[in-house]
Amino acid sequence: MATTLWVKGGCRHCDDLREELLRSGEPFTEIDIEKQPHLVPELLKLTNRVRIVPVRVSGIRIEIAPQGGTTF
Repeated sequence: MATTLWVKGGCRHCDDLREELLRSGEPFTEIDIEKQPHLVPELLKLTNRVRIVPVRVSGIRIEIAPQGGTTF
């Protein structure tokens, strides 16, 4: 199952979730909204227009800031 991790720079919660995924060995694709701002509308669809990261998407499961988040 493909996992996508939505993040932004300077987000401690994003760093924590990234480290968790790296430790688990789970493959994932990372999207940094500061480096790819054209993808923000897609992220907002996932979060019901809430401007927050991190967001982890695995198949049909969407986790919005599971351990806390950073707004943008």
